Amino acid sequence: MYTGKIRQILLITDGCSNQGDDPIAMAALAKEQGITVNVIGVMEQDVIDEKGITEIEGIALSGGGVSQIVYAKALSHTVQMVTRKAMNQTIQGVVNRELQQILGRSQTMEDLPPEKRGEVMEVVDELGETVELNVLILVDTSASMKHKLPTVKEALLDLSLSLNARTGENQFSVYVFPGKKKDVELLLDWTPKLQTLTSVFSQLTTGGITPTGPALRTALSSFEQKQSIRSLLSRDDESYFEESM
Repeated sequence: MYTGKIRQILLITDGCSNQGDDPIAMAALAKEQGITVNVIGVMEQDVIDEKGITEIEGIALSGGGVSQIVYAKALSHTVQMVTRKAMNQTIQGVVNRELQQILGRSQTMEDLPPEKRGEVMEVVDELGETVELNVLILVDTSASMKHKLPTVKEALLDLSLSLNARTGENQFSVYVFPGKKKDVELLLDWTPKLQTLTSVFSQLTTGGITPTGPALRTALSSFEQKQSIRSLLSRDDESYFEESM
């Protein structure tokens, strides 16, 4: 049985990056570290250019994740769908690797007889409800996102309600880019409750630049810090940490 955790970055943006690191390269680095990068491109009245679409798809492809272009009004459903789909893809990848070890390198879930495939999918579905999920959300707050931010807030609150219905543990963190004083700013540190966004989202300001690459780099650093704290806790009081899982 899979006992690890699923780590995701969920990037919500509506345009092209224009400052700092190459976001596609940063997404590839995330994938190497076992972190999936999913991207939702938010458009309004068909306003999203080809360059933006290409970048959105490229980031998700390099990050081993899911990309979706969506109208702002459909954002809530899409955020939940992309998060769940990416989670199941990760679990299926783990299951396929296990099957290859048991049945041979050429075997995958699709090679199983229908009844066996159904049994494996039941395991995937069960893990989707029980596995620990860490989602770091990156919200583009460039000038063109100003009128979409209320919809983004609603979508994230809906995501919290949806995922907290699982039996597995959820942890969320939210960063915005650009921030008030620097390119990337922490809005909400790791917590099981996205509801606390309500008080801070209304205070967001929007800027002109879109530092997507630096935002992804900051996300990776946040996961590294979280892992370091986890390791320290494990060494200091391993039994307590295991009980808290």
